[in-house]
Amino acid sequence: MPVVLSRRLIPWLLLIACGVMMIQAQAQAQIQDRDRAETPVRLGERGQVEEIAGTLGTMGSDTMAGLMLRWGEALARRHPGIRLQLQASGSASAPPALVAGTTRLGPMSRPMSDVEHRAFVARHGYPPRELTVARDALVVVVHRHNPLAGLGRRELDAVFSDTQRCGAPGAIRDWQALGLDWPEGRIRLHGRNAASGTQALFRRVALCDGFFRPAVNEHPGSAAVVAAVAEDPRAIGYAGLNHLTPGVRAMAYRDDDGTLRAPDPEAVRRGDYALSRDLYLYLNLPPGEALPAPERAFIDLVLSPEGQAIVEELGFVALPEAQRRRQRRALALEVGG
Repeated sequence: MPVVLSRRLIPWLLLIACGVMMIQAQAQAQIQDRDRAETPVRLGERGQVEEIAGTLGTMGSDTMAGLMLRWGEALARRHPGIRLQLQASGSASAPPALVAGTTRLGPMSRPMSDVEHRAFVARHGYPPRELTVARDALVVVVHRHNPLAGLGRRELDAVFSDTQRCGAPGAIRDWQALGLDWPEGRIRLHGRNAASGTQALFRRVALCDGFFRPAVNEHPGSAAVVAAVAEDPRAIGYAGLNHLTPGVRAMAYRDDDGTLRAPDPEAVRRGDYALSRDLYLYLNLPPGEALPAPERAFIDLVLSPEGQAIVEELGFVALPEAQRRRQRRALALEVGG
């Protein structure tokens, strides 16, 4: 009898086992569906799920290093699979890296020179793509107790250069030649190194493409220039606008007509302040090709309201809205920006 009962039970036991397996499978599917529902979904331009991963290598401006890092952090929040690798050796390092193909993104605090542009075209057969991503300005800084209101390019050329190409009658070596009773003694000079786009702009505008005096102490970054000037009442230097500290004072720039212009954000945005500049991203993008997904995601962020808010948080000046939208349309990013 026990054997007969066992044979009769076998089909029922198999049926029960199959039912249990089906219930387990359904439960597992429900758990997976719930997990997918709780995971943030990233959508592409047409609404499809877009999973983006990759490494973005960049090489270039040290002025833009903090900006690039903050953009990279924001990008990682949008797309955790993307990682930004940044080497900030100065603007002069970007064009050779783009030419060699070791990077596709080159941040620069100055425009690419004709020589650099030709080298890129000679190697790749097409020009680099230039994007303006923010506005910035250089400021002439003195010790916080220095009372001098401002200087024009003739005075700056006479102070920083031996060539006096801007029309100064001669060199200026002490503060008394600028009409000050204090500080006494020779002016101590601080600036940036030759790899810097900051030095290139100051040389072009304030020195009329002349040459710096050997006495200029060269520093690898604007923060170091500001720190040196803050410690020395006799010092003067030039640095990026977003590196100011309470220990220094930014002087106004005197235009050729005698107008003193402070480096306020609106003057920088309009270009009224002579030492204003654009900050750039150069791309290696063949004509007719779409941006690779990681680069596209990064530039989409940079030219978004979120990306431009980061620009202002770090002390730079955001792009005018029309310029931001125009560049987005040119790159076929979301219509209307």
